[in-house]
Parts: sequence; C-alpha cells; structure tokens
Amino acid sequence: MTHDPADFGKVALLLGGQAAEREISLKSGAAVGAALRRAGVDVHDIDPGPDILEVLRAGDFDRAFIILHGRGGEDGQIQGALQCIGTPYTGSGVLGSAIGMDKYRTKLLWAGAGIPTADFALLCAEADLRTAEQLGFPLMIKPSQEGSSLGMTKVENAATLVEAWQAAAQYDRTVLAERWLPGAEYTCAILGGEALPLIRLETPNSFYDYEAKYFSNTTRYHCPCGLPAAQESVLQALCLRAFDAVGASGWGRVDFMLDAAGEPKLLEVNTVPGMTDHSLVPMAATAAGIDFEALCLHILATSLLEVSS
Repeated sequence: MTHDPADFGKVALLLGGQAAEREISLKSGAAVGAALRRAGVDVHDIDPGPDILEVLRAGDFDRAFIILHGRGGEDGQIQGALQCIGTPYTGSGVLGSAIGMDKYRTKLLWAGAGIPTADFALLCAEADLRTAEQLGFPLMIKPSQEGSSLGMTKVENAATLVEAWQAAAQYDRTVLAERWLPGAEYTCAILGGEALPLIRLETPNSFYDYEAKYFSNTTRYHCPCGLPAAQESVLQALCLRAFDAVGASGWGRVDFMLDAAGEPKLLEVNTVPGMTDHSLVPMAATAAGIDFEALCLHILATSLLEVSS
C-alpha cells in the first residue's frame, strides 16, 4: 500500500537519546531522515531530553518516527509518553516494547508458549553464578535489558564467569546466562506482519558483537541465507509467532541460532532495530525488493495504525 507524503503531516524523528546505543541511534536517524526527506515527508529531527513532551506539543507534530535504540526509546517509555499526549508513533506499543527490551521476560514468555529458546538462568547476585554453571560451558553472558551486544561475553569456564557477570552488570542489574549455541546465527526482519527473507550472519569474531554489527568489514551477510525454501518458510513462521507472542507489532527483528542438532533456538526481539549502512532490516528489505526509501515509508505508515497496548 502506498501513501502520499502529505498523509503523514508533520513528523518528529526521535533519534539519539541518552541510552548506551546513542551513537547508533544517531546514525540510524540520519539515514532515515535523509530518506524521508527525499520522499517529500515533512520530517524534523528531535534529540529527546527531559522536556520532550513540551517540545512535541509546541511543535504540533502529527506523528513520531521512533529510531531511539535501547532504554528510553525501545522499552515502552517514549511509547507511553506519546500515547499520553495523543501522538501516533511507529512500531510496537508500550507492552510489546517493554517485553521485547527485557530478554529474560521474553524468554520466560516464549518458554511458556512452547517457542524454542536456549536454556538460560537469571543472575542477580554472585551466588546465582552456580546456577549458570549448571547450564554447562560455554555460556553467553549478557545484560537482560541492553542491545547492540553491549556487555556480552562468551565464557568458556568457571574461572572467567565472575568477570563476565560483572561486565554485564555494569549495563543492567539483571544479567542473563544462556547456553552457548554452536550453530549458525540468523535474523528475521518483520515488516507489517510479514517476515522478510532470512539473513545468515558470519563473523570471524567469537560472536556477532558490537564491532561486528556496526563497524567491521569482515562480517558477512548471506541473503539468500542458504537454507532450503521450505525450511526458511517454517523458520519465518516461527519468528512471526515469537514476535506476536511478546506483543510486538509494526516492524522489528527476531534473532535466532541453530543448536548442535540444527534446531532453532530464539534469542531476542528487537522492536527498534538499527537502520545504518551495516544494519540487517534494510538488507532483508532490499532482498525483498524494497529499497531504503520505501522501507522508511513502510515503517512510518505503521504510525497510521491504532496502537492499543
């Protein structure tokens, strides 16, 4: 479905913010803003501060395009604030954003719904490391509520577990220990209720970390992903189910890996994924025949839908 740029009115592009992912948000926002302006949309960049609601009210904006990554922008806070002042916005509502940001609660919900995810344990104190050890090594240690692989460490043995937990705890009081998955890593971009082609990620780093995501030229992205079409279709359906299960909507991304038996284990949901030149949603959209400008318009169009949660 196509929209006239005038349909959107005056658009606030929310970028930057104060989260640990600020740098990536600024890069994503610059790319999105340029694309929307080329399309003829009346878009205005806003780097939110404590007075964001006053700024939005004074600006008389018709809607907001949220490209804030991490806390404050991807966790339901800005979504709730926008709903309070009656400003439509892109992507998931308050509930889907809050759950999607919390990896631990996402995994609890998936486990309860019968959606496969890697074995995990919550680490709130050093005493909890014994529970992590019972999962078996190697482990992935990560902050429960952080993105862009910040604070993540692969742990090979008990000797390095405390250090990894402390590194992750610098970002979040709650830390997740997850059984290491030896298979290939994939991501499934979702746009308007449809799954885009899967991307298989390949990096010489020990895992797909912050450097590999945004700056490395050695990371390889395979799309087509190399799986048989029937298997890819099953995995896309699984990712859509997982996305819906957490209450996410509009657009986003679901990441998963294969275990030693080749079975999928879901990792997390991203409700405001990156939109930089290294980002995965634009790559998947291109593979589906959607250029970057059209992708940004599709995402902006999600703000025309009624958000109820």
